[in-house]
Amino acid sequence: MDDDFERFRGYLRHLARTGLHGKLKTRLDASDVVQQSLLQAHEARDLFRGETDAERCAWLRQILARVITHAARDHTREKRDVRRDRSTEEKLAADSLRLGGLLEADVSSPSHGAARHERAVRLAAALESLPEDQREAVTRHYLDGESPAEIAAAMNRTGPSVAGLLRRGLQGLRTTLPDVG
Repeated sequence: MDDDFERFRGYLRHLARTGLHGKLKTRLDASDVVQQSLLQAHEARDLFRGETDAERCAWLRQILARVITHAARDHTREKRDVRRDRSTEEKLAADSLRLGGLLEADVSSPSHGAARHERAVRLAAALESLPEDQREAVTRHYLDGESPAEIAAAMNRTGPSVAGLLRRGLQGLRTTLPDVG
């Protein structure tokens, strides 16, 4: 597997977890979707025309969106809906922006933009290293904008339990990424 693509595995896994909805989430594993996406990227690497990590990341995100859309079609056996293809891609792009938004940085120059992008990739990898419950709570609260009460209901937990997950999750992220915040 191409190292230029492989280093985005954690970032793509995070996006895949947020991109798999409803029953599809129970039928597919995010790691399998990411593996398929990286395989397709590797096979089509000669078609990639970008030069920066941000361009590479956007290209990988498009491949991931296609893999998720095709998997949804295959698993539901429904006719392909072009609007759904676009919404999956847009959701992954929005998730990527929210992930990047957690990392405040000056993007007044290309080098600052590249540094911010690199921090977003590192944050996604750090999120992947958290225990599943902490990752879910942190993602729901800080990326999806859900309140602790909404998270508690969705995760079948108490409010104090969710608060603890959020606190421990942030503490884990700060330990893993001390230079981010």
